[in-house]
Amino acid sequence: MAEMLRSYLCDRWVTADDEGVALLDAATAAEVARWSSAPVDVPAMYEHARTVGGPALRALTFPERAAILRQLAGYLNERREAGYYPLSFASGATLFDSKFDVDGGIGVLFAYASRGRRELPDSDIYLDGPVEQLAKDGSFVAQHVYTSRHGLALFINAFNFPVWGMLEKFAPAFLAGVPVVVKPAEQTGYLTAKVFADMVDSGLLPTGAISLVCGSTDGLLDHLTGQDLVAFTGSASTARKLRQHPVIVGESVTFTAEADSLNCAILGPDAVPGEPEFDLFVRELSREITVKAGQKCTAIRRAFVPAGQRDAVIDALAAKLAKVSVGDPRTEGTTMGALATLGQREEFFANLTRLCAEADVVVGGPDALAGKGLAADGAFVAPTVLKARSATAEALHSIEAFGPVATVFGYDDTDSVVALAALGGGSLVGSVYSYDPEFVREVVVGAAAHHGRMIVIDREDAKTSTGHGSPLPMLVHGGPGRAGGGEELGGIRGVLHYMQRTAVQGSPRALSAVTGRWVAGAPTVAEEVHPFRKHLEELAIGEVLFTGSHTVTAEDIDQFVQLTGDSFYAHTDPVAAAQNPLFGGIVAHGYFVISRVAGLFVDPAPGPVLANYGPDNLRFITPVKVGDSISAQLTCKEKKARQTENYGEVRWDLVVRNQRDELVATYDVLTLVAKRSD
Repeated sequence: MAEMLRSYLCDRWVTADDEGVALLDAATAAEVARWSSAPVDVPAMYEHARTVGGPALRALTFPERAAILRQLAGYLNERREAGYYPLSFASGATLFDSKFDVDGGIGVLFAYASRGRRELPDSDIYLDGPVEQLAKDGSFVAQHVYTSRHGLALFINAFNFPVWGMLEKFAPAFLAGVPVVVKPAEQTGYLTAKVFADMVDSGLLPTGAISLVCGSTDGLLDHLTGQDLVAFTGSASTARKLRQHPVIVGESVTFTAEADSLNCAILGPDAVPGEPEFDLFVRELSREITVKAGQKCTAIRRAFVPAGQRDAVIDALAAKLAKVSVGDPRTEGTTMGALATLGQREEFFANLTRLCAEADVVVGGPDALAGKGLAADGAFVAPTVLKARSATAEALHSIEAFGPVATVFGYDDTDSVVALAALGGGSLVGSVYSYDPEFVREVVVGAAAHHGRMIVIDREDAKTSTGHGSPLPMLVHGGPGRAGGGEELGGIRGVLHYMQRTAVQGSPRALSAVTGRWVAGAPTVAEEVHPFRKHLEELAIGEVLFTGSHTVTAEDIDQFVQLTGDSFYAHTDPVAAAQNPLFGGIVAHGYFVISRVAGLFVDPAPGPVLANYGPDNLRFITPVKVGDSISAQLTCKEKKARQTENYGEVRWDLVVRNQRDELVATYDVLTLVAKRSD
């Protein structure tokens, strides 16, 4: 008897005492592990996550969490070949499929570690948008902020991506400071459990940060609160049931679903045989049918081609799929493995029968593997292509056979193909293969409302494109309607999903204290030591420097014209400049103003300030004329220490005024400042 999969709760491993059910190898039917039907102590697990894991995570800043993610990604990455790929074969996945799942999941950890380090503040809160002025005199302001929720994130995952499905949810939730509870799918839970065990063994994660349920789902939803979140991946029908749970509804629990969808690929009228886009379409469709044996929520299920090219597409696709070798993924030469379980194969064939009531099998089919010498107990199916008898047949746009099958439809014109794409009721992704920009725009704009992601593949991006079915950490993954109506990933958007956005109102002093960023109107401190002579740790938020002034002369403007070649009439033609209502005469270049102001506040000697790497939010407000004097106020606005470097980033608020105290320009100056070496 194989080993019983254990659950991990309250920072300890728990093994059920029942015999459980056997989890079988998809290709050989050998027993891989056992799955218990016994419930776990959900209330204790949730309480531990909220009271131990939550505070431990919230005590860390975003960069500190990002650093842990990066270390964890490296730790798991070292264990792929020996620990994860061999076990992944048992799920029917080939080596390519396994890398898609395992490497993809670890890649998300690396991506979010990088994003957290580069794009999130050295803080435990995230500021959303600019400060809102609520009073004319600036004494009452507001700022939207994101803070970590004081709950947990429950992940209910699908069987087809046991590693990626867990890690793509875990990475943004961990970065957001929220403990997670993972409930893997039974069929392939052994691979999830293996990776999870290594996450525990790494010793990198704070206590209470992660929990694993390899057992009954009883009570998982019953003990949630309004501070918790649920991220579900699976069928649309199951998503509807979970979404209607009394606790989900009654406690307003945030619920995100990524469900099955009938994704489409659209071939443009210009992409005739012989054109690169035709070949790209056939190649991508073939790959989407066979990768993971078609068990991907992003796989192409509906292929829309111009009616006159349907037979050419089918012939080219048949030739491509004839080269596919179905078999045990451990066997050399196998290019497509098995479905995850025999139960999945039975369900696939049942749905295929329903589709065949409205379509004809033109490649593969239920009996295509007969006589191929494959194990009778293996969950093998042949790559299959259907030809729709009617483009609007209801079953073909509503039934998903979760396996290696796609249906080819013919369409008449652009409007009709956009309408056909919408019949899927909402999809994760749609792809367009055309070199005609007008067709591409009409299709993307027309179909985008029904898709979470759209990708255009043509001869120019073919070599670098990640393909139709590859979700990326920086792009949203999800879709409307049948696809679940939610979003995951999307870069920092994915992190903010696990946080609470709150509008904070108060005085500039109060908001500066809350946010850790200086707000105009808050107190400032002027020091005798020039702020550019201070190391990162020595600078105080609100530390200010008031510069001397410079009176702008006609010679200044003429010299700037000669130096830069910028002879715009407002700087060189008195008559034309006087006729412009914005200027009323010769004015100084805006870039002269900020360049000259730099000379007023820069400390020239080598010191802690290593580099200026540009302005943000630069605005020129009042023109500067000959005889005007300009001066500046430079205030330390925000600091961010780089965890792996001997320097950090400082954002300075810079305001330029003239002799009448009118605003001339405002912007942020960004500098790299050294840390103390002691």
